[in-house]
Amino acid sequence: MSFSGTGKAVEFDVESGRLDVVPDAPACGTQLRWSAPKLIAAANKKVPGAHVRSLHVLAPAAMKTGPATAAAVAGPQPASAAPVERRTPPEGYRRAIEAHRPAAPQSRVDPHIAEAVERQNRAMRELSRRAFPEPDGIPADAPAPIDQALVQRRRQAAATEAAALHRARAERAQRSGAAVILPQAAALRSTA
Repeated sequence: MSFSGTGKAVEFDVESGRLDVVPDAPACGTQLRWSAPKLIAAANKKVPGAHVRSLHVLAPAAMKTGPATAAAVAGPQPASAAPVERRTPPEGYRRAIEAHRPAAPQSRVDPHIAEAVERQNRAMRELSRRAFPEPDGIPADAPAPIDQALVQRRRQAAATEAAALHRARAERAQRSGAAVILPQAAALRSTA
C-alpha cells in the first residue's frame, strides 16, 4: 500500500494492529506522523478486516539492526522493503557550487559610509552629553540622590505614623470619658 507518494507500508502486526511505514524522505515522515489518524482510517476502509490501530513511521534511511530491531527484521519482509538510498547530487550541481564559492563577492564596506556613520555616532554622543550632563562635585561618601529621597520619605512616614498614633490615643481617651490633653504634634501635610 502506498500513501500518496510519501511512503510505503512495509509490515503489519495483526496482534497489535500496528502498521509500519517507510517514508520517502524525512519530511515525508513528518507528514505521515501528522496525518496518522486519516491514514489509519483510510487503511481500515481499503482493507476491511485489517483493524489498523496505530501507525509506526520508520526511518527513511537504512538502519543498523540492533537488539531492538533484530526481531522486526527477522520476520518475512516484502520485496518492496529495500533500504532507501540517499541520492548523490548530480555532477553539474556540484560543479556549479564549486564554481560559485570562489566567485562569491566578499562583503566590502564603503569607507564614505563608515565615516558618515562614525560622524553621526559622535554627534549623538555629544547631544546626549548636553541633554543629560553628569553632576559635578558629588563626594564619594555622599549618598546617591535616590538614597536621599528614600531617607526623606522614611522620615516623613515615621512622622506621619507618630502623629496618627497620638491622634488615635486622644480619640480613644475622649471615648472613654477621660479628659486627657495631649500635646499637638506638628501639623500634618497632605501627601496626595
